[in-house]
This record gives sequence, structure tokens and C-alpha cells, in this order.
Amino acid sequence: MDNVILYGVVVILIVLNIVLTMLYFSAKNNPYYVVYDEETKNALKRRVTSLKEDLESELVDFDIEEWERTLEESIDEEVRNL
Repeated sequence: MDNVILYGVVVILIVLNIVLTMLYFSAKNNPYYVVYDEETKNALKRRVTSLKEDLESELVDFDIEEWERTLEESIDEEVRNL
């Protein structure tokens, strides 16, 4: 009886080692991160900053009341089309 439990534990540990090895090599071959050189990193930072400034300027001009009216009109039109 003890030998069966011991063999079961050994088999489980072997399977676990195989799965962990597969995960290790999978992560090694396909990393979740990308390394950029300094020039590319700076270009991306400038682009993100530019997009952020554009978005902030758009939000200043955004009229919530007009958007709500347009949304209500659109919903009313969809209901009438049903």
C-alpha cells in the first residue's frame, strides 16, 4: 500500500516537472515584454504625450449636454425604427 502511494507521488512530481519545464521554455521563447532601444522609446513617449495633449484639448471642447441630446435623439430614432 505504501509503495502505491509513493509511486503515485513520484508520477505526479514527474508530470509537474514536465509541465513546469514546458512553461519555462514557452515563456523563454515568447516573452511578454518588448525591449526597445532609446530612440524608439523616446519616439513612443513623444507620441503618447502628443496623443494625451490632443485628447485633453478635445475634452475641453466636449459639450456633454449636446452629446446627451444627440444620444437621446439617436435612441428615439432607433425605437421608432423598431
